[in-house]
Amino acid sequence: MIQKEISAGIQNLYQAYTGKLPEAIEKLAPGGGDREYYRVFGDDKTYIATFNENIKENSTFIKFAKHFHEKEIPVPRILATDISGKIYLQEDLGDTSLLNALEKEGFSEHVFLLYEKTVQYLARMQVKGDEGLDYNDCITAKEFGKQAILNDLLYCKYYFIDTLKIPYDKQALLDDFEHFSTSLTKNVEEYFMFRDFQSRNVMVKDETIFFIDFQGGMKGPLQYDMASLLWQAKAALPTDWKNKLLEIYLREVEKFTDKKINHKDFHFQFNGFVLIRLIQVLGAYGFRGLFERKAHFLSSIPFALKNLKLFLEKNNITNEFPAFNEILRIITSDKIIEKFEHPVAGPTSNLLIEISSFSYKNGIPEDTSGNGGGYVFDCRGILNPGRIEQYKTLTGKDKPVILYLELETRMPDFLNSIFDIIDIHVEDYLTRGFTHLAICFGCTGGQHRSVYAAEQMNRHLRNKYKVNTLLRHLNKSAWVTEKNHQ
Repeated sequence: MIQKEISAGIQNLYQAYTGKLPEAIEKLAPGGGDREYYRVFGDDKTYIATFNENIKENSTFIKFAKHFHEKEIPVPRILATDISGKIYLQEDLGDTSLLNALEKEGFSEHVFLLYEKTVQYLARMQVKGDEGLDYNDCITAKEFGKQAILNDLLYCKYYFIDTLKIPYDKQALLDDFEHFSTSLTKNVEEYFMFRDFQSRNVMVKDETIFFIDFQGGMKGPLQYDMASLLWQAKAALPTDWKNKLLEIYLREVEKFTDKKINHKDFHFQFNGFVLIRLIQVLGAYGFRGLFERKAHFLSSIPFALKNLKLFLEKNNITNEFPAFNEILRIITSDKIIEKFEHPVAGPTSNLLIEISSFSYKNGIPEDTSGNGGGYVFDCRGILNPGRIEQYKTLTGKDKPVILYLELETRMPDFLNSIFDIIDIHVEDYLTRGFTHLAICFGCTGGQHRSVYAAEQMNRHLRNKYKVNTLLRHLNKSAWVTEKNHQ
């Protein structure tokens, strides 16, 4: 569905719900999935419209949300759904996640109280939310059992471990995966499991906690979601916070289940699911970063490895599984972590990479380094946002243009191919001690496509290789602005 059709669909849905046309629709930055989010303005209120081609996923989210709302669990209210099942309207919970609050305030008393509310509501969601929930609506598996654990382990094996090209006994590791997953699924009590319970999926509005993105949930062990929250690499919660929050959570679970929990058994299982969650996250970062070439995920790999290493230093739960234990030791070694923190030569390299955007009207930039050029990439095969009136006075650095290029054109495919080529060159230059590389992106006006591409290349190289870069937009003085467009 093209952008105009989506906007029209949102307008029609909003009008059917409110009886009026919206005053404005603003596209929001994309998340990790394929869903597109829009903020809809009207009558001094805002709403969130979601567009997703995956009708099954939409249906699951809507059904789960209505069920949880009836159980007094803090989730967004679903207000309206269009006839196609691809667009739905929900209440706007703002832009502040629990992670945003943590990043802004640090480990403050206020943030701890927000985490405390979060784990208390999680206990309610897991236990009370399980009551009467139709697990036939789950997107994939109905239950997080042995096979799901094996899938997470294999996900990390294929998308992270195997990319390192280190020698190991593959059959022995698979055997250990089988035995470890069997041991972890013995005698666990199962309720609703959020599956991706992390601080990004907890919204904070007016000091109230709300949960989002729970459509991947299924029936599963209590421990998994707490493992996800407390051991989230980006949050890096202190040990005393983890311990206190876990005890608060257990008291809440006992209140809702009316059962006394054996804390020793719970903690043993909890540590096992912490390990599974850390491995699953590492596999996801490997897939998104190493295969899809997304810089954010690539730069997150060192954090995930350090988080895993910290856990393993305090827990020896894989001692009975020698091949598994050995591969964990290898991937959390200083050598591997250093590889992802400072690939090849590290931050002490003398390599300078000059990245430029330019207009073909002025010709290809001259190389003055004495090295004879470098790379020049022609962006004119990508749809030109400069031909669209609303983007004429913007640049490739502005959010609306960025979203257009990322969602409406083949720019991501174009850039990912270029990243592959440049990475080979950069790694060779770092190894051989070369000091200069030029990369130029050209388009018609040197304002939109080439600027965006140069900005993304700069971000990619700085995140992946920590090299020195010099970013220049050579046609900046001729950019069309509001002032000179009138």
